[in-house]
Formats: sequence, structure tokens, C-alpha cells
Amino acid sequence: MSGPMTFDTLRSKVEAGEIDTVLACIVDMQGRLMGKRFTGAHFIASAWQETHCCNYLIATDLEMATPEGYATTSWSRGYGDYVMKPDLDTIRPLPWLDGTAMVICDLLDHHTHEEIPQSPRSILKAQVARAEALGFAPVCATELEFFLFEGTLKENAARGYAGLVPISDYNEDYHIFQTSKEEGVMRPVRNHLVAAGIPVENSKGEAEAGQEELNIRYDAALKTAEYHTIAKHAVKEIAWGQGVSATFLPKWAADRVGSSSHVHQSLWSGGQNVFHDPDDPLGMSATMTAYMAGQLKYAAELTVFLAPYVNSYKRFAKGTFAPTKIAWSVDNRTAGFRLCGDGTKAVRVECRIGGSDLNPYLALAGLLAAGLAGIEEGLLLDPPVTGDVYASADLPDIPTTLRDATEALRGSAMLRAALGDAVVDHYVRAAEWEQEEFDRAVTDWELKRGFERA
Repeated sequence: MSGPMTFDTLRSKVEAGEIDTVLACIVDMQGRLMGKRFTGAHFIASAWQETHCCNYLIATDLEMATPEGYATTSWSRGYGDYVMKPDLDTIRPLPWLDGTAMVICDLLDHHTHEEIPQSPRSILKAQVARAEALGFAPVCATELEFFLFEGTLKENAARGYAGLVPISDYNEDYHIFQTSKEEGVMRPVRNHLVAAGIPVENSKGEAEAGQEELNIRYDAALKTAEYHTIAKHAVKEIAWGQGVSATFLPKWAADRVGSSSHVHQSLWSGGQNVFHDPDDPLGMSATMTAYMAGQLKYAAELTVFLAPYVNSYKRFAKGTFAPTKIAWSVDNRTAGFRLCGDGTKAVRVECRIGGSDLNPYLALAGLLAAGLAGIEEGLLLDPPVTGDVYASADLPDIPTTLRDATEALRGSAMLRAALGDAVVDHYVRAAEWEQEEFDRAVTDWELKRGFERA
């Protein structure tokens, strides 16, 4: 069994008893899969047309709380329904779950059957349509970094996440011997995802003890977001099944490097990379330079979509391969934006700002919006920076806190024009709520520092 599959193939597999469960899933604001488990028979009989969910699913936080302040839904409005409309082109098996397939759903208004603009999938689809109207097909890839720890998620939670033990003992960046010890997790991750139709290229050790990286082949922007979401979900489920914990928290310890999610981007037309100009010394077309200039200009305004939580900003630190400056450079991992594949047909921009906790739909939508704005505005690109970008005092900083990034998003005329006021206000409220929840918390650092001495 390998995916994706047509609805007719799904029906035949259900009727043959090979599939008995179909997951109908939406992607929530946090980039998680939410939905229902249907019996295969019921899904092919009727649920393939539509089902329903509570409209609070696009107005919650990581804890599934119901914060006030959202225009779309609230206690005063009674928390009604959205329609979940399965996109039958996204049916695929989930080989790590017995007899199970899944489908991604669009969220529609219960009465008008129009797409909900605040849905992450709808937000990205709108920016893809905007690119297509300009004659471009966005092609992207994301890198998934994460940590593996000994013990299950439940066991580590019971200990209050104290004394976490990484699955390896030392920096395993590109380390074959160390990663061989982890093949009990990573081999099924790779192979199950390939069997599900996710074009995994490789996995590798990353630059810290217990840190992994999963690389998936580039594809159309919407498919890239889908691949990322399913892969992240699969890593957690497969790790759970092997008795270990996987986390995509960007910064789990102050003295350890963080986990990123680098985003590679290019625009194509007629099967060709329009970012490529063979006559340019770096292979960069005028379209590419304007696109990159747009991302630099608007990087601060879209940072919430790349770093959505308070913890996200703990990752930005000198000497950790996480950027601190809004700048671009040629094949230089100290810059927020890196030119990759210079001088070749594979030339592309890599945004290195995003953390492992990003929602890929929102990240790609924000980056596309900025890049397309650069093209529409005819922006010119400054020369690349060189050397240690961390040490460049005259370059603008990436927002250093969620609070700063939230204000940049709130005031973004570009994103309001590209995404709509309702969408920007919705995600401003999500970021505000994260900050409010953190501001109410008393941390371990405060207790250790001040319990006796204050």
C-alpha cells in the first residue's frame, strides 16, 4: 500500500477490508491535525462529502483553551459549527497505523459554504492563487528538526520534564554511528512516510545530542505544507510507539542549541525555475532579487508566522546557527536568509528564521506574501553581507520577543493588504494570548533565583 490514493482506490480497499479507519483532518492554528476517525464504511458512504466540527478549533491555544477576543467565535456567539470538506486529492494511507487512511479537509462556513479565511490552509491557498495570477507556481521545501528523548511523553511529563535524557550522548551532526543507534525510530519514520506518499529524501543527525533532521523533497507550496504537517505528526506517533519522546519545542534547554525549520522557496513557470538567470554571476534573476528584497523588507512583520510562541525567541542566539539579523548572504548559515544553489538552476532562497514550532501553512503564506510584495513593488536587493553576520551591528535585528513581533504583525500594512484585516487580527489575538498566558506564569527560573534571596 502506498499513497496518495484516489477515492475509488480507497473505496476498494475499504470493501476489501484493508482499510477500516479514515481520519478526516483539518490543520489548526498551531499546525496540528484535528478531526475525526470514521469507520471506512461510513466515510465512503457519506462522510466523503462533508462532516462538521466545532468552530473553536481555529480559535484555541496549545492547551485547547477558549480565549476571548476572537471575532470569528466566542462564548457569546455560542461556538457553532464549521463544515469540514474533504479534499479527495489528499487521501493517503498512514502505514504506521493499522488499516488507516487520512484525508485533509478545508474549513467552510456552515451557511455559505465559503472557505473560512482564518483557516491556515485557506490562507496559504489564497497566496498561492495570488502567485498564480502573476504567472508563478511557488515551489518550496521545509526542513524538520526535532529532539528525541528517552522515555515516553507521559513519563517525561510526570517528572515535570526534569532530568530529560536525550536519546544520544553527544553532538550527532552528520554522525553515522550515533544515528545508527536511533534507527529504531528514524528508519520507520522514513519508510512509513514514503509509503504514505511523502517524498522523504533523508534523515540525519543534527548539531546537538538527540537532535534529528528530516528532509522532504521540494514540491508545490500547498503540498509542502501538507507533507510537513503529516511528517511532524508521524514523528510523534512513531516515537511514541517506540517508547521515546519527540519534541518540536525550539529551545528545550538554555545550554543546548535550538531546533529550526528552514524554508526553501522558488517560483516556477512552464516547468522552469524563474529565479534562475544564467547570465547573472550568482544565477539570480531580477524576479528573484525583488522577491528576496520583499522578504527582507517585511521579515519583522511576518515573524509571528515563523516564531509563534514565547519559547520561539529563545532560539535566536549568536553562534548557534539560528539567525539574529535580517540580512541575506551567499551560502552563509549566519544570516536570516541564505542564497542556496548559487550559479545553478536550483538557485533558491532559504529562510532560516523559522523554528521547529512553526505552522508550515502560515509560514509559507507569510513568506509568499512578502516575496510577492517585493515583486509587485519592484524592490531592489542590497548586496549580500559576508562573514559573521552575528557581528554586524548595523543590520536590523529579527524581533527578539513575541511581544515585539506581535506589534510588527499588528502594524503590517502589507500583510493586511495580502491576507486581509480579519486574518491579521485573528493571529494577532493568538499571539497576544500566548504572551498573556506566559505573563501569568511563575517560572522555575524565578523560583530558583528569588525564593530565598528576594
